[in-house]
Amino acid sequence: MKNKRNGLMADINVTPLVDVMLVLLIIFMITAPLLSTGLEVDLPKTKAGELDQKKEALLIVINEKGEIFIDKKKIGEKELSRFLEQARRAGLTKDVNIKADKRCPYGLVAKVLAEVKKAGFESVGLITRPEET
Repeated sequence: MKNKRNGLMADINVTPLVDVMLVLLIIFMITAPLLSTGLEVDLPKTKAGELDQKKEALLIVINEKGEIFIDKKKIGEKELSRFLEQARRAGLTKDVNIKADKRCPYGLVAKVLAEVKKAGFESVGLITRPEET
């Protein structure tokens, strides 16, 4: 296309770009919740029902072997207290959810609970599966 005064004129058609971006946005909106499931643990069943998992709550996962994970990163028992204190001081969240495998040692769950309380978190939730009725 020629412009009368300046010679050639270049136009950019953004419609295909917008189409591609909208398709990618839809794909990411659909797949994001599927990716955030975390580590697989066999949760105990209780009559209490499901815990309302707050998105801003810190999630601590304890697997069958007694390994502790925060945000899918393995963390040792000694590092846990340091991490919790730093998270509390930073004000990242006031709530903590613990997702422990039903076969993990009860003493370890009690230690993690004690560390969470010692760090000063206000609310601690234990994630379980509802019993079938």
